Amino acid sequence: MASPGQKVVLITGCSSGIGLRIAVVLAKDEQKRYYVIATMRDLKRKDKLVEAAGDAYGKTLSLAVLDVCSDESVKQCINGIKDRHVDILINNAGIGLVGPLESIPIEEMKKVFETNFFGVIRMIKEVMPDMKKRKGGHIVVVSSVMGLHGVVFNDVYSASKFAMEGFCESLAVQLMKFDVTLSMIEPGPVHTEFEAKMIQDVKAKEYPGTDPDTINYFKNVYLPSSVDIFETLGQTPDDIARCTKKVIEANKPRFRNMTNSLYTPIVALKYADETGGLSIRAFHNILKMGPLMHVSMVALKYLTCGCLKSSSISPN
Repeated sequence: MASPGQKVVLITGCSSGIGLRIAVVLAKDEQKRYYVIATMRDLKRKDKLVEAAGDAYGKTLSLAVLDVCSDESVKQCINGIKDRHVDILINNAGIGLVGPLESIPIEEMKKVFETNFFGVIRMIKEVMPDMKKRKGGHIVVVSSVMGLHGVVFNDVYSASKFAMEGFCESLAVQLMKFDVTLSMIEPGPVHTEFEAKMIQDVKAKEYPGTDPDTINYFKNVYLPSSVDIFETLGQTPDDIARCTKKVIEANKPRFRNMTNSLYTPIVALKYADETGGLSIRAFHNILKMGPLMHVSMVALKYLTCGCLKSSSISPN
């Protein structure tokens, strides 16, 4: 139970990665300003979170079962909270999908939207009416820079994030009338177990229905370049957790919060040319660099001593 004066924070997708670290960072707040309800689909996966939370578990952090793809699960979780009172909702649960479009079944695409888009909407629909009645609350959505700029072979994942960006941009206007804040967290590459496993899986996967040139482009050009970018520019889940904490503590939280300042020029490139051709050609040419890009990334990694990984924009 939250103590008087504590803000109740509900976080989705806390079994690992970004969600786990956000839950731990807030639960271990020195001033104990937050009571964190960390949720996941299967509580059998709680061990890493419980270990990371340490003494905070059972005091400023509790666990709850929640599947954002289930109306019933969402409602049961919120009904299990005292007075259904949630001060801060952090929508973190999400899944990725990468690969040649021809080989991806429509059902897999629907699963991505079910989690990344409709899952967030389910959560917001369940807590928003109470926030509007109270004239207060903060809704945070963990999006991605891929919701601002598309990335090759991430077509469907980018689409789900673009959809969420548009949804939130529209909803934020209405919520201002009720003093409810909506913020987007937009990471670039993040080093997580999820990302590492996904890269290994796609390397070994077969892609039926896809032409040989596209498979070669994906496996021998895109994947090596992607690994280089993650190693050089990738942030840690703790970086994202700290940025999220700054956002919810800001006096006037920003709507958009890119966590990695190195991606600001990339996104700006998109809007520098109203035809869209400039950014598309730029990304095409970057991938064409192939081995040269690998050498450039390795050089950049050593020249910066890893300093670029922690570079982020302050929400204030």
